Amino acid sequence: MEEFQSYFTDGILTDEQMQELYYSIDRQQTDNLDIDKLSAYFTPHLGEYVNVLSALEKLNVAILKAMDKTKEEYQGSSVLGQFVTRFLLRETSSQLQSLQSSLDCATEAVHDHGCTGRRIVKKPEDLPIQRVTKRPNRRIQKNMCLSPTDPYSGMLTTGVSVEPDNQWGSQINQLEQLMDKLDCESPRLEPLKEDTLAGTYKSNILLVQRQMSVKEQDVEQFQEALKIYTDATSSQLDNLHISVQNLPDRSCFIMYEFWQDRLSWMSYLQSSISKTFQRCIIDSLEEPEIVSTMLLPASWWIMNNN
Repeated sequence: MEEFQSYFTDGILTDEQMQELYYSIDRQQTDNLDIDKLSAYFTPHLGEYVNVLSALEKLNVAILKAMDKTKEEYQGSSVLGQFVTRFLLRETSSQLQSLQSSLDCATEAVHDHGCTGRRIVKKPEDLPIQRVTKRPNRRIQKNMCLSPTDPYSGMLTTGVSVEPDNQWGSQINQLEQLMDKLDCESPRLEPLKEDTLAGTYKSNILLVQRQMSVKEQDVEQFQEALKIYTDATSSQLDNLHISVQNLPDRSCFIMYEFWQDRLSWMSYLQSSISKTFQRCIIDSLEEPEIVSTMLLPASWWIMNNN
């Protein structure tokens, strides 16, 4: 039940409604929901999203294949060929961003509609603090495989998206990263290999940088929420370190979070602490939060902390 609520809570359904939904899916009352039960519940409700999700899977594979091909052939192409490649990457990225904007608008619209007349904004002091408990990984994370078709495996991503269920963000970020590499004078591009990704994934830690520009009149309230969030985050078993830098003469805060791996961070994004912090600060930000992530060799962390 706890994992179910943490994963599916969207800020609209109450705890009672979430429990009712849980027991409606777990009809045998086994107190456990596996992928088959969840699939059986959601499948009849997919409607047009069957085609959408199928298209996303095919698009994901097609883009990664095209990127691998680009990495293999770009350096040996003619000047004109390289120009065409850069144009195609920019155009693909632009198309994905356009689709992402439409999805964001739709998501915001349905969320606002669900919150109308009943949403209560929590004050910073009301932020819940979770107990330090080690939760088992959700079974649904079996879908996240360490392979070239997993957009999060062993990759450096940079962008403004913070939602783990963002359908396009990872693809846009990878395209932007590849475009930056292609703009270099002497790019060193290597094909993406599954065994390399798997090894890198297990031997690296994740650094998350979050930049937040705060409205001057809301700085004090923001700092209160930020302190509660950092205290709660630092107590998590999978969090290695967290620190915050306030840029001088600016209401801009940069937060650095070190996690044992990417899945630990993505799982934490679904926690009540993270979601409540996002809801609490969203109206205090002058512009959307900028999030970037980077994989660092685990040996660096071990050497610097011995």
